[in-house]
Amino acid sequence: MSDSQNNTVAQDENKLVAERRAKLKSIRETADVAFPNDFRPENKALDLQTKFGELSKEQLEADNNVVSVAGRVIRSRGAFMVLQDGTATIQLYITKEARPFAKSIDLGDIIGVRGALHKSGKGDLYVNLEEYQLLTKSLRPLPDKFHGLADQETRYRQRYVDLISNPEVRELFTKRSQIINFIRNYLTEKEYLEVETPMLQSIPGGASARPFITHHNALDLEMFMRISPELYLKRLVVGGFERVFEINRNFRNEGLSTRHNPEFTMLEFYQAYADYNDLMDLTEDLLRKMAQAVLGTTQLKSTEKNSEGEVISEKTYDLEKPFHRISVFDSILHFNPDLTAENISSVEAALAVCEQLSIPTKDSWGLGKLQIEIFEKTVEHRLDEPTFITQYPAEVSPLARRNDDDAFVTDRFEFFVGGREIANGFSELNDAEDQAERFMAQVAEKDAGDDEAMHYDGDYVRALEYGMPPTAGEGIGIDRLVMLFTDSPSIRDVILFPAMRPQN
Repeated sequence: MSDSQNNTVAQDENKLVAERRAKLKSIRETADVAFPNDFRPENKALDLQTKFGELSKEQLEADNNVVSVAGRVIRSRGAFMVLQDGTATIQLYITKEARPFAKSIDLGDIIGVRGALHKSGKGDLYVNLEEYQLLTKSLRPLPDKFHGLADQETRYRQRYVDLISNPEVRELFTKRSQIINFIRNYLTEKEYLEVETPMLQSIPGGASARPFITHHNALDLEMFMRISPELYLKRLVVGGFERVFEINRNFRNEGLSTRHNPEFTMLEFYQAYADYNDLMDLTEDLLRKMAQAVLGTTQLKSTEKNSEGEVISEKTYDLEKPFHRISVFDSILHFNPDLTAENISSVEAALAVCEQLSIPTKDSWGLGKLQIEIFEKTVEHRLDEPTFITQYPAEVSPLARRNDDDAFVTDRFEFFVGGREIANGFSELNDAEDQAERFMAQVAEKDAGDDEAMHYDGDYVRALEYGMPPTAGEGIGIDRLVMLFTDSPSIRDVILFPAMRPQN
C-alpha cells in the first residue's frame, strides 16, 4: 500500500473514531452508567449451536427457549446482527422494538441480549432481540470483514484485534492451552510433582546461552533472567523429590527468527532411577497420546507456502510409527555418503571437513565440537521424520552423563521433527568431581570469549556432593511443539505477544 493510500486509510479511521467518541459522549450524558457491569449471560453461543442446532424450526417455535448471550457485534446482515462470544457466533434478529438500539450499535460494540431462540429459513439459529443492553462502546472500527486483519506484523503487534478478526487464531491458542494441560495431566498421573524454581538467578545455568542481565537493588547484586531451571530442578532430586517437572518461562538474549523468541516456554522434567532410554520411550508415548487427545489423530500435517500464501509442498508425519533413533556420528555418515568414519574421527580430519563446508572454527574446539558443527550444517535440517539423535559428544554436553562404554560421548538425545529440534534429554551427570571439572572447562571457554559458555556453580556442585540418585532429565520446547501440532511456520504465530521492536 502506498503512502497516500495509508494516509487515506488513517484519515478515514480517524473520522470513524471521532464519530464513535461523539456517540460515547452522548451515552455519558444520558445514561446512568456508560460502561455497565450488571449483565450476566446464561448461555454460550457454541453450547446453543450444539444443543439446539439440529432441532427443526417448528420444534424451536414450540419450545420457546429463552436464552441470554453477551459478546461483540462483528457483522450486520439486514434484519440480523452477528454476535461473537468466547466460543462461537450466533445471529440476533432485530425486532421492530429493537431497531433504534440496533441502529445505535457499531461493529465491535459489546452487548448483552435476551430473547427466544429460533431458526431462520436457511437453518441458522438466532436470538430475538427482546431485551438488550450496550455493555461496552468500541471506539475503533474492526478490520474490513472481507479481508480481516491480514498484515502479519500488525497481527503480532495487535494480537487482540487478530483474535477478534481471525477465528482460526483463537483456535490455535486454544490448542496450545490444551497441549499444556495434557502435559500437566500426563506427568501428574505418572507421579511427577509440579514445582516452581527461581526466574531471577545469581548464576545463569542449565544451558549454553547468553543471559539477560538485571540488577537487584535491595541486594545490590547483578542478577540474570534464567536460561533454564535445570540446576534447581536437579537440586530438588538431590533433596528427595524423585520426579519433578516445571512448565517454565526462559529468557535467552539471542537473535530472533522463525524458531527463536528471546522469551519462550519450556517443559523440563526429571526422574530418578531412569536413563535417557526411558525418557525417549516416555517422549514417544507422550507425543503420540497428546496428538490423539488434542488433534484426534496421530497424523501431523506440515504445509509450506510461498510469499503469496500458495501451498508449494505438503508433508505428513505419523507419530503412530516408532520414532527413528540414530547417533550423531552415524547420522553424519548417513546424510553425507561422501564422508567416511575417518573423516570425522580426528581433529585434523574434521577440521578439513569444516573447511570444505565453509564452517568457521576456533582453535580451542575439540573433535566433539567439530562433529556437532558438521552435524548442524549438514544433518539437522534434513531430519524430517520423528527422530532421536543420540550419543552427543561430552565436549558439548557439560551436564550429561558419559557413556559407560565410550567416554567420548554422553547418554544424551535430541528429538527432531521437520528439521526442528523439539526436545533435549540425557542421563544426568551425578558425579560431583566430574561436574566440577566440566564447569571449569566451561569457564575456560568463557574466558576464551564464548559468551554462551556456562558459569561455575559451586552450590550445585555442593548439592551433588550430598549425592543425587541416577537420574534422567529432559526439556521440551512448548512453542516449537505447538508449531508442530498446529502447522505454524513461525514461532511468532504460537506466542500471543511475541517480542517486537517498539513502534515510534
